[in-house]
Formats: sequence, C-alpha cells, structure tokens
Amino acid sequence: MLSMVAPDTPAARSNPTRVFGRFELRQLLGKSAGTMVWLAFDPRAAQEVMLTLPRVQPVDAATLELRLRDMKQAARLNHPNLAHAIEVGVQDHWPFVSVDRALGLTLGEWLAAHQRAAPLELIDLMCQALRGLAFAHEAGVPHHDLQFQHLIVSEQGALRVMALSVCEEAPPPVAHAERSRANERTMALDPVALRAQRDAARRDVLACGVLLHQVLGGVPVLDEADIARVIDRMAPLGRELVRLPWTTPQPVPEALRAIANRCTASQDRQRYHNARTLLRALEGWCEAQSLDSGGPLALLLDRLRTVGHLPALPGVGARVAKMAATEGQRTDEIAEQILSDMALSFELLRIVNTAQVRGTQVAGNGPVLTLRRAIALIGEDGVRAAANGLRPWPGPLGEAGAIALQRTLARVRLAGHTAQALRPAGYDPEVVYIVAALQNLGRLLVQYHFPDEAEQIRQLMQPAPAPEGAAAGTPEQPGMSEEAASFAVLGVDTEALGAAVVKHWGLGEEMQHMMRRVHVAKPVRRPDSDIDMLRVAASAANEAVDAMTQLPAARVSAAIAQVAQRYARVLEVTPRDLQEALQGARAALHTGAPVVAMKRSAEPQELPATFGRDLATPASGAASTNPG
Repeated sequence: MLSMVAPDTPAARSNPTRVFGRFELRQLLGKSAGTMVWLAFDPRAAQEVMLTLPRVQPVDAATLELRLRDMKQAARLNHPNLAHAIEVGVQDHWPFVSVDRALGLTLGEWLAAHQRAAPLELIDLMCQALRGLAFAHEAGVPHHDLQFQHLIVSEQGALRVMALSVCEEAPPPVAHAERSRANERTMALDPVALRAQRDAARRDVLACGVLLHQVLGGVPVLDEADIARVIDRMAPLGRELVRLPWTTPQPVPEALRAIANRCTASQDRQRYHNARTLLRALEGWCEAQSLDSGGPLALLLDRLRTVGHLPALPGVGARVAKMAATEGQRTDEIAEQILSDMALSFELLRIVNTAQVRGTQVAGNGPVLTLRRAIALIGEDGVRAAANGLRPWPGPLGEAGAIALQRTLARVRLAGHTAQALRPAGYDPEVVYIVAALQNLGRLLVQYHFPDEAEQIRQLMQPAPAPEGAAAGTPEQPGMSEEAASFAVLGVDTEALGAAVVKHWGLGEEMQHMMRRVHVAKPVRRPDSDIDMLRVAASAANEAVDAMTQLPAARVSAAIAQVAQRYARVLEVTPRDLQEALQGARAALHTGAPVVAMKRSAEPQELPATFGRDLATPASGAASTNPG
C-alpha cells in the first residue's frame, strides 16, 4: 500500500516521504483495528486532505466492488453533520475516502486544544454527531467504526461525521455474486441485510456512548483508545463494566451522568438502541441547562399551550353544569365531585393562583390549596368556563396512550385517597389529596405529552430475569430507579418537570416543597411544620401505591411493610395500618365513598395476591415501546 520515495541525499534517506498513490502522507491522525486516518497532501488539487482507509485489504475484486459501492452510497448523503467526501477511490486494491482538511480538526485534536471545555459544549458536539448518524442510519448507512478521528470539528464548533462504511465487514464469498446481481429494492427488503443494518446502527450508538464517557471523563475508557475494542470488552461480549468515573475534569450533573451510564449499561435492554433516542435525551438535558427562565418547563411549554396540561374526563363539563344548577348544592360537595377529575382540579388551582387573582382577591393569604376556596373565588360560572376550556378526552392520544394515561390517573387518585387515610388528625383531607396528586404531576404530564418516552421509562424500571446460563439462584437483574430512567430518557427528572409547571402556575415555594417526595434513599425525619407533615403523608402514600402497582405480586406485602417501617415513627403507622389504608383507598376509588382517617393498630396482615394488579400495567392493546 505505502511506498517510500528516497532521493539520493543523506537528509532524504533519514526522513523519507511516505506516499499513497499520488497522496503524500504527512501524519497519522488516528487508527483503530478497522480503519486508519491520515493527514495527506493531494498535489493534484494542491490541498491537504484526510484520508480514511480500512486496516484490512478487501480479499478479492467482488469484496472491493461491494465496499466501494457502500462507500459511494454513504458519500451521496447530504446533511450538515456529515462531512462531504471529495473523492471515493481505489489505490492498489485499497479503497479510500478523502475529506477536505479545511473542515476542521478531529475531535481528538479539538479536545487536546480545549481541555477545559464545559459539559454543555461537549454535549452540543455529541448531539451534532448523533444528528448526522441518525440521518445516515435512516438512509440505511451505518458507520461501522466510529472513532474520535472520524469526527471533525470546525473553528465555529460545527461537527461532522466522516468515513461512513469504510470499515464494513464483507459478506461471505458465496453471497458476492448474488448481491451484485440483486437490484436495490430486493436488497432493501432482504431481512438478513436489514437486521445487519440495525445491528450495525446499534453498535454505532454504543460507540457514541463510549465517546460520551471519554469526552466527559477526560481519559480513554478502559485505558483503550480504540472504541471498537472497548465495545468488545463490555458485556455481553466481554466482562468489563463501563461507568462514568466520579473524578472528572469538570463536574458532571447527575442527569447527564445517568444518560452516560445508560449508554453503556451492563444490560443491553437498558441501553439506547437508536441515535434519535439518545439525541432526545441529550437535547432535553441541554435545554434544561441552557434556558435561564424556562428550565425543564421549556420541554413542555409549547405543548401546554396547544393541548393543555391534561385532558378532561368524558362528560366533565356536563357534570359541572348539572352540579352548579342544582339548588342547594354546597361548595364542598361540588369540590368533592371535581376532585375526581385531575385535569379540572389542576386547572382551578392554576386559575386562582395566577398573579392577577392572587393580587386582587387573596393578597397576603398565600396560595390557594383547596378546591372549595377556588370555587368560592371564581364562582360557579368560572368553574363551568374552566371545564369547557379543557381539551376533551383523550386529547391527541391514541387508544393505547389513552389507556395508559387512564391507568396512571387511577394510580394517582389511589395515592390521593391513601394519603387521606394516612393523614394525622386535624389535617384537611382535600389538601393532602392534592399534595399527593401534585407529587405525581410530572408523571402525568410526561404520560400525556410524551407517551412513548413514558413507556420507555417504565420499561427501564422493570427488573429482568437472570441471564441465560446463569447459576441457579442468581438474582434477577434490577431495573433503573424512576429518577435515573427519567434522566436517561428525557434528560430531566419527571419530578423537576412537575415542579417547574407548578411554579409556572403561580403556586409558591411552599407547594413546590410539598410536591417533592421524600427521597427513598434518605431517612424520614420528624416534620417540624405542617408543610413537612403533609409532604411526608403524601410521600408515604405514593411509595405504598408504587410498591403495590409496580412490583410482582409476591413482593408487594414485604414492600408495603418496608414503607410502613420507614414512616412508622413520623406517622405512627404499622404494616397493617398501611394495608388497611390502601384497601380503604381502593374502595373509595371504585365507589366514590369518602375516605376515613385510619385507626392505628398493631397486627400486620397479608394483602391479597392480586391487590392493585389492575392498576399496575396498561390494559391489553396498550403500546409497549422498546426502551431504545
């Protein structure tokens, strides 16, 4: 491949010129097991170029023909984040692609010159790479050997991916003639070829994850510069675990760390399976970091304006009109009926807590936290107007999304009723119900506005059976926490989304504090204020309902007992108390009967094996989206 030209002078002999055909090779920019990239000079065009060649020469003419065909197909792609190929050619049976050096530095060179680059700047570069890869993958063109030297960064910060398909593995010799005779449509429909394309695209995304680890960590992953070799050492091909180190050149925010660690998760089912999915997560994180006033709310703002926060349940407008027209109907009775419709409840709270209403009607009294007070402030006509202004059920959702949202709403209402049963004496049952519901606001918004992402989060949270061939008694593989799964899919935590929306509605810092659950990894401390007591009661109810609806039936009773133990000193609750509170809440959910505060007892009892199963997962026919 390479020849040495050495004129008859001692100086030339000590420093010979390396050439590849007409190209003068000046510097090796990078190499892997699959490809190498040279900085070269093209005398014909009088310009510097970057040459990419495979490390292994095609075995025969048919293999070379196929390689050239795929490289030329890749070179025809036109996207701002794909580098334009000056030439795709062959020299001495070696295929190559050349790209103008003026496009910029390789990512490795750029990082060496920008050692203190902020995470936001680094993630912007990764997002550009993913946009280019996503476009190529959707055109059926994988990269096959994504490395630092294949990403070019301009002086303006524009990143382009180069050298797609240079490293493609050749098919068996028997297939060469068949593929060369096949037309493009037949190849596009070939299930074996399509499967190979999908597998190669997934490997590209995994390579992006390894690159993300390296740009954030500042050191080669597993002390290996070749991304392909890192992948081969990772599970399931190898035994290595790749996690972002805690010591990094720049602090890495928790949400970004969760995204990076999902990229290289030891369980393949938890990884990103396509470039668009990883791109959405990173873009969500970037938006949450870069917007001064919007923060996480920016992800939802446009959709809130067009389709509202949640759709009204069927017939809510007619029911409100009937209640308001009934002579002698008390405000608390109307409020009790409205409380069963989460969309209308939230809408009334939003309306009465706007700056205008607070300033003119309830100045100095803080936020309005009960529907009774909201109804008294805006009147029955205001309630009817609010109901009529809601998007009818199910909004823009299809059948599967509507079923999933309906089940999520049922779980939230169950948590609200459970919180009413758990509340200590003297606390308003409506307030504690609303606090428990608001602790789920982020979940509800994601389920309504991002149903596919909500399903991905649920899938990532599910445990998986032990791997095939594992020893008897090997425990199941755990799923992610909801927080980590939310970071990995959206780039932000669902709770943060809910808190941002509540702030946008005008509910103050007290409500923003109450709607944040007690973290499951932290001890439950005795509250020193009513605000904290309401938060704790709502958190206990939500933890219990999550355990009841998300865990396998055999583990529910033990999980309920664990929740009771966490909150025992603060709420004076036993496992039996908590189980009875859940049963009473379920009865209230199905019958509409008011919830009575529980009577504390001491003897535990077992929950029925199927208790809560009808609220655990979407009904048959609901969508099940692959987490990638």
